[in-house]
Amino acid sequence: MSQTDKYFQDNEPMAGLGRASLHSGMIVVAGRLVSVGSQVVSMIVLARLLDPHDFGLTATIFALIGFGPMLIDLGTSDATSQKTHISRAEVSYLFWLNATIAVVLALLLIASGGFIAKFYNEPALSGIAAVSSLTFIAVGISTQHLALLRRAMQFRSLTILDICSNGISSILSIVMALTGWGYWALVAKPVAMAVLTVVVAWIACPWLPGRPQQTKETNASVRFGLGVAGFTLTDTFAQSFDRLALGYFYGVGTLGYYQNAFLFYTNLINLLIGPLHNIAVSSLSKLRGNLVEFRKSWTAALSTVSFLSTLAFAVLAVTGPDVVTILLGEKWAPAGPVLCLFAIRGIAQATERTLGWLHVSTGRSDRWMRWGLLSAVCQIAAVIIGLPFGLMGVAATSAIAIYILFIPALAYAGRPAGIGAKDVWAAVGPQTVAGLIAVAVGLGVRETLLLDLSQWPRFLIASSLSFTVYLVVAIVLFKVTQPMYLALSALRNFGPKRLLGNS
Repeated sequence: MSQTDKYFQDNEPMAGLGRASLHSGMIVVAGRLVSVGSQVVSMIVLARLLDPHDFGLTATIFALIGFGPMLIDLGTSDATSQKTHISRAEVSYLFWLNATIAVVLALLLIASGGFIAKFYNEPALSGIAAVSSLTFIAVGISTQHLALLRRAMQFRSLTILDICSNGISSILSIVMALTGWGYWALVAKPVAMAVLTVVVAWIACPWLPGRPQQTKETNASVRFGLGVAGFTLTDTFAQSFDRLALGYFYGVGTLGYYQNAFLFYTNLINLLIGPLHNIAVSSLSKLRGNLVEFRKSWTAALSTVSFLSTLAFAVLAVTGPDVVTILLGEKWAPAGPVLCLFAIRGIAQATERTLGWLHVSTGRSDRWMRWGLLSAVCQIAAVIIGLPFGLMGVAATSAIAIYILFIPALAYAGRPAGIGAKDVWAAVGPQTVAGLIAVAVGLGVRETLLLDLSQWPRFLIASSLSFTVYLVVAIVLFKVTQPMYLALSALRNFGPKRLLGNS
């Protein structure tokens, strides 16, 4: 067997799949915790060195180019990860497809830089757009290597990649900010991260693409990928629309407050949910021939993710204003209430973000695309409704939209596997209710009894209170115990040496 044969083995169930998936999850979450830690530390340092206008400038470009990686990927990485059989020729074709799209998008972004600068009346945006186009190229030539690593469940390699790229790019951005580069420190971070990802991905997966050859199999992969891309593109635009609209109507300075609250929120949701998509898809795809086991594994995974993410967001919702001022300083105080609303939204959105587990693992990317269109329309409408009321209005209406959508989203995704709204509610309903009760109690006490305290005592009391209320309601009142047993089992069976010694 050659060094790269393992990446092209058939995607079939194996002995101990559940244990392997749990082990992979522990590795990814542990690594992601380190990566997000470096992201948060760099954000804190950069927020104290730079001003809201700098963050607003980069937020505008990042919102505009956020669709790029999804369009470059075109859903082909999920196609590579989930297909039962795949060949080198097929992956080579997808590699060159990704690379071609990347070059075209990079050229288009460079060419449109002047228009973007004129539209927002910010000349600096032209140069930022040109430099940011480098991320497109890097994504194009790393997408299939990362997909092959996921297919082979090489999550230790992926974790090392994540830690290295985040850590080094964070250090670079801080050094640039300290030496007077201003907003370029923020621009350099994602560019450096993308370039480092290419280097480490090619080292970890030494497969070399061959000549592109179009076949029936490649066409099938592209068709599947188009469904995934249809969702990710519409979803990314909907998720970015709030920042695009706020930047245009309220200016990039005001947008800077919203952007830093958004960064806190996305770092937490990426820590809790983002890296689990690849593990869930890889594992559930192997079980789609056995729907009983499929539903059992999905329920256990979703219930556990909901339990932990709801707890984290409930605490953040209560302590958001203090978190912002303690970490970023008083000049960022307007971002605190926005973060509170983001965190309330996160209780539902952390669950909603798992819908791809079902769509991809059941091979129904077409349904994912259709849901993406409906969801995007609802989210954009919510932003438009909230826009006259400023940052808080947009954050509030966006949160309401997610609460309306998250149960139907998962029920629709689960229909091919026999999963309905009742199954979704049974898996996440008690946690969601417990989280909202904890937020209500925590905010009520904070706003009536703790306002006269200084920041640190208020933070400690409010976080402890919301944490305790959540656990009491979820475990004692609703009897949600399976996630606790699963977490204890993971901690008991997978110590640090095993986490670092296996993939």
